[in-house]
Amino acid sequence: MKLLPQALFLCLALVLAWADHHEHRRKGAVRDRCKGIEMDAVAVNEEGIPYFFKEDHLFKGFHGQAELSNKSFAELDDHHHLGHVDAAFRMHYEDDLNHHDRMFFFLDNKVFAYYQHKLEAGYPKAISEVFPGIPDHLDAAVECPKPECVEDSVIFFKKNEIFHFYVKNKTVDERDFRSMPNCTSAFRFMEHYYCFHGHKFSKFDPKTGEVRGKYPKDARKFFMRCSKFDEDNDHEERERCSRVHLDAITSDDAGNIYAFRGHHYIRKDEGNDTLKADTIESAFKELHSEVDAVFSYNSHLYMIKDDQLFVYRVGEPHTHLAGYPKPVQAELGIKGPIDAAFVCQDRHIAHIIKDRHMYDVDMSATPRTATNKRPISILKKVDGAMCGPGGVKVFRGNHYYHFESPKTFVAARALPEQHRISLELFGCDH
Repeated sequence: MKLLPQALFLCLALVLAWADHHEHRRKGAVRDRCKGIEMDAVAVNEEGIPYFFKEDHLFKGFHGQAELSNKSFAELDDHHHLGHVDAAFRMHYEDDLNHHDRMFFFLDNKVFAYYQHKLEAGYPKAISEVFPGIPDHLDAAVECPKPECVEDSVIFFKKNEIFHFYVKNKTVDERDFRSMPNCTSAFRFMEHYYCFHGHKFSKFDPKTGEVRGKYPKDARKFFMRCSKFDEDNDHEERERCSRVHLDAITSDDAGNIYAFRGHHYIRKDEGNDTLKADTIESAFKELHSEVDAVFSYNSHLYMIKDDQLFVYRVGEPHTHLAGYPKPVQAELGIKGPIDAAFVCQDRHIAHIIKDRHMYDVDMSATPRTATNKRPISILKKVDGAMCGPGGVKVFRGNHYYHFESPKTFVAARALPEQHRISLELFGCDH
């Protein structure tokens, strides 16, 4: 009988600990990916936006706060009391439209299939039923469409075991990728393959597993927008090769390019292709960071942040004009924030992009007003745009698109060829 009070006390302590744990999960712990957390799974959705999973949370895109995964994929929690996702990928298999473009999630011994964020009928299913020969409790998975792999395939990882699953005939080929670390998540992005381990990653050949170049690298430098997480001041490679979308971009009257992302910017000089990367505050201290749009006009950089317009005279150093910032509405005749802006050479018209529409502002007029509103049909969102002798470059995500003129951009009904920003604009080969 003397043990009864002790036993009751122990039971009460366990109940309180359990309740505290689940209340903590219910509210959702605030997670900071810039502190170097290890992701459980990575997959790209139907629109090409990467989803990073950590325990019961989800990061959408390369920056922003985490949210509970069950907000986007409620059934994962309904069926499995979601605490984590083991692996995830988006299927590429155009020969079977019932599976093509589906997102697959693996939890313990079950697999869930989603199409446009809706759970497919009959799921969840046993992994062995959908992917025979693939083990339970996976570490990572990544799609590999042909010709990047010999056939449309999915590569599964479990510790040091690698499985190539051929989608068409549902056969498995076990591989030995000796040069690769054990992947905790894997990711296909811009036709390259990445194995994440801890908060680092290695790029690998999906056919051989070969890792070429100087790896591993820190994922926070290339796949996340982190203003500062260590004492490494080598901004150039990180910004040149980052997969995070640009916030704004322009070229000045001399043809020098200025590209802005988070707290940093890149300058690419015309003629010699010299690149310089540094903090925005080092050159534009009044702005500090996070530029929404920028355009060049009459040897000045017009830089928009929220509903304020900053103006700098181009030079070494750039000179912040007295009296600025001023409201975007007062200076350009349109309410901020805006998505992008550009001026073509030898013109006085600033083309302003806001909410899938483009407006014209005559910079030589007083007062300035936004006129000639036209819809943009081919892109849901524009990150940045700039205009030069060769035409207009429009930036979205990790790519840009070339148009002959502002008129052809607005009139376009189909996207032209994609160009990779990191490779074709900044010369990053990895």
